[in-house]
Amino acid sequence: MPHANGTTNGGSSLRLPVPGSTKAFWHTELHDLADHRSTPELPKECEVLVIGSGYAGASVAYNLAKSASTLPNSIVILEARQACSGATGRNGGHLRPDLYGHIPNYIKRYGVEAGGEWAKFEIAHVQAIKKLVAEEDIDCDFTLTRTTDCWADEEAARKAKANYDLMTSLGLPYMEDVDFVYGPKAAGVSGVKDANASATYTAGTIFPYKFIMALLARALDSGKVNLQTNTPATAIHDDPAGGFVVETPRGSIKAKKIVHASNAYVSGLLPEYEKSIVPCKGVCVSITVPEGKTAPYLTNSYIVRDGDKVLSYLIPRDDGSIIVGGTAAIFYPHLEQWYNNTDDSTMIAASEGYYDSFMQRTFRGWEDSEASVSKAWTGVMGYSWDSLPHLGEVPGKPGQYVLAGFNGHGMPVIWLAAEGIAKMVATGKSYEDVGLPWIARTTEERLQKAQKGPEGGDILA
Repeated sequence: MPHANGTTNGGSSLRLPVPGSTKAFWHTELHDLADHRSTPELPKECEVLVIGSGYAGASVAYNLAKSASTLPNSIVILEARQACSGATGRNGGHLRPDLYGHIPNYIKRYGVEAGGEWAKFEIAHVQAIKKLVAEEDIDCDFTLTRTTDCWADEEAARKAKANYDLMTSLGLPYMEDVDFVYGPKAAGVSGVKDANASATYTAGTIFPYKFIMALLARALDSGKVNLQTNTPATAIHDDPAGGFVVETPRGSIKAKKIVHASNAYVSGLLPEYEKSIVPCKGVCVSITVPEGKTAPYLTNSYIVRDGDKVLSYLIPRDDGSIIVGGTAAIFYPHLEQWYNNTDDSTMIAASEGYYDSFMQRTFRGWEDSEASVSKAWTGVMGYSWDSLPHLGEVPGKPGQYVLAGFNGHGMPVIWLAAEGIAKMVATGKSYEDVGLPWIARTTEERLQKAQKGPEGGDILA
């Protein structure tokens, strides 16, 4: 597992993105800002320093730049590699709230009100992003659609039905949008051959790289934001004059406040998060149909769990291609290939070949399509010990904020979280005052539970 080594003032091993990463479909045509530096030299100081230029970093910078407040006037974004070259630029293109995975667990842990609040928070992202894309006229293939969950394994289908019954019995209003089918009709309704249960609800699909690069461009247009790509932050020190000094290979920069938005890499500069947010690799591919062949056009996004309980998530593209990722159940036993691993220059060997005939064996009407993998890539996600992101001011470090640990599920979480963090940074408001769900607030208690709990937490449960 190659990684860059160094130390912060906290003594933690510094892990940075590796060179030579696998190339995602989304990066086929790089944006003009991919290697952008707003100024040839690193600025000497700024009011707010944002570490990371993916979804989290770009969203915070955009919201700070667009803030009604007159401050901050100077925002610098540091990116270790090219802009949006990390997990955001490598994901599956889903804007899909979670209703059947973690929400029932949150309800059991924190109560119906808290679990329902988190579900509504995720669901709100679909319309929020739709509105943002329209207002900023962003060309990112955003599509408002339905997402289809399918369970082929009979036991898994029964559990899904039990979860559905539980959620509807609790009177959660958003469940009115869910259409659940159990039994023989599920395959016909969903188009997935072996489905024993299916559920659909409102979601979106998006070209994530185009979306984030557009946000960065709008932020830069404000005149308040300076983007410095290929410039990793390597250490943070308190400045005796107030604020912080952040070191990079190109020199140091002083900042009054810092936003840690590097997700899987956050513990390199915040060693207290080493057990709380762990870098984990994932797999994604693009599937295409050869010229002269045809296949049914899919309109919904999907999550398919096959008879062996292997989960795959996919979206259709308007050119007829499919973006699909997953296979965690296959590579799960091979921890060294994915867990605590930041090497996105190599694929996960255990699951190679799984998607070679995925569409033919999964969907009705695709049998003669000759659909095949045209591009495969991997990315590094930040998985949290308790499956919740860490949002808010870093415990014991006033002036430093964190927005990280999205468990491969950041699209329906980050935008509104970034709005809240930006308000905290710009106005000094508390976490509670900006209206973010309390269960995701980063706290000393959560950090200590991860330190003392079993290795891996929810990640390896």
